[in-house]
Amino acid sequence: MSNLLQTLSSTWTSLPDYARSTVWILVVMVGVILLVAYLTLWERKVLGWMQLRIGPNRVSFFGLAPGWAQPFADVVKMLLKEIVIPARANKFLFRLAPMIALVPALAAWAVVPLAPDFAISHANAGLLYLLSLTSMGVYGVIIAGWAANSKYAFLGAMRSAAQMVAYEIAMGFALVGVLMASNSMNLGDIVRQQSGGLGSWNWFWLFPMMIVYFISGVAETNRAPFDVAEGESEIVAGFHVEYSGMAFGLFFLAEYANMILIATLTAVFFFGGWLSPVEGYPFVGWFGYPGIWWLLIKAFVLVFLFLWFRATFPRYRYDQIMRLGWKALIPVTLVWIVVEMVMAANHVGPWARPGFH
Repeated sequence: MSNLLQTLSSTWTSLPDYARSTVWILVVMVGVILLVAYLTLWERKVLGWMQLRIGPNRVSFFGLAPGWAQPFADVVKMLLKEIVIPARANKFLFRLAPMIALVPALAAWAVVPLAPDFAISHANAGLLYLLSLTSMGVYGVIIAGWAANSKYAFLGAMRSAAQMVAYEIAMGFALVGVLMASNSMNLGDIVRQQSGGLGSWNWFWLFPMMIVYFISGVAETNRAPFDVAEGESEIVAGFHVEYSGMAFGLFFLAEYANMILIATLTAVFFFGGWLSPVEGYPFVGWFGYPGIWWLLIKAFVLVFLFLWFRATFPRYRYDQIMRLGWKALIPVTLVWIVVEMVMAANHVGPWARPGFH
């Protein structure tokens, strides 16, 4: 067994960098897709429990684990359904839109630090890379609404465009606050500079920024109560009303992949990523060690909030969403950037760390 492990280790280290990166890309992508699949099951279970019903409990693995095979049944159903393209639609853009929505949600994982020494790319401009990709995903929504040549789909796309502008600005300003506190655009460095336990994480000093970023993330993923781009009770099904089969499934996959991504990024930027909340405390043993399990736990809790919001809040009106974005979230971030400037000038909080410039 030890000889086999040594052989595998030497083979792995002898591979060129691009080959190892390709392997890790496949591992991360398969992991994200499986998480997305079971997030759909988890959401239906959570909503069922909150509404005093059972949720999916029929489709199983040969009689074992009732309900756990439901995501695979959904995939098979979508693959077997016919993809109907409207006669007067722009067929090229109609087919392209689901890919534009999905690809950024998967490509963003390239710079996310999943463990102390693991990220597919250690890009120093990872923050800019993330901002550009998270901004691109919504173009899939806009193009889908326009290309379908449907008034209902077009209304959903226009709503999404206005929502995108308002909440992208708020999200960008929130990340400016993170940049000021960490003095780095490398996501791994942002996590490391939060070391020291629960009180050293950015959520404490950047609490308003954390709230704004997470709310903007919920809005960017078109989740309730910000799902006016879909608005089933008002505009049939919004921007994807003309989509069917796996073309609709790609939009579905993109939404849930973005939920996991936003939850993970919130954990990285404000909750210490893979750092332990009891790091540095005596008598905690292995609980004080950093690792990917801490990031998974934090992301799980934050994803649960997405589901809780859907079960709790009614959909906001369009004017309420615009008012929240422009008149509440953006002013809060601007004020807190000024507060951070004062803290930095007086070496308070994160700016009191030795060697901070």
